[in-house]
Amino acid sequence: MPARTDNVRDPARAEELLLARRGQAFWARALNDLRDAEIDAPSRLPGWTRRHLIAHVGLNARGLARLVESARTGEKLPMYASPAQRDDEIAFAATLPVEALRNLAAHAAVHLNVEWRDLPAARWSAPVLLLDGTQVPVSHTVRMRAREVWHHAIDLDSGASPADMPEALASLIGTDHGRASANPWCPDLTDGFTESTP
Repeated sequence: MPARTDNVRDPARAEELLLARRGQAFWARALNDLRDAEIDAPSRLPGWTRRHLIAHVGLNARGLARLVESARTGEKLPMYASPAQRDDEIAFAATLPVEALRNLAAHAAVHLNVEWRDLPAARWSAPVLLLDGTQVPVSHTVRMRAREVWHHAIDLDSGASPADMPEALASLIGTDHGRASANPWCPDLTDGFTESTP
């Protein structure tokens, strides 16, 4: 049986998917560089440990996968039910045993990748709703995820630096390579939620 590939006709979109997948690998390496005993230490995000950050990135993949599934099936699936529900999920996931937390981050990313792969070419422009009610084409989830994983790999504070980020990321999403993430709720980062405090 031949390998299944993305249903993407636009070369620019294919490049975006490659950038997001490279970012996922970058994030995974940064996470794997941390010993289990180091997971409880602070991240570069004020008020968040590495546990909170790992939980956030894993749950972000789940939320984006719901949006892609929504575009694929036509069923209205929210990225998150509400800001409070998202906060509660992150707080709970941050308490998981380290192995379970690592598995959450890895398995959620695989799920998102499968949803992208299985999305029909005609559905890439389907609209989906972010948490703040903003409507975007589902193709926007790719650049959302790219920014998420590249920046938060640096926020793990395990050795990754802005110098590791590709120039293509800046041209894709207007990223400032010198930026240190303020917090995961900042505008236009991933979730379309514009509160400025975690």
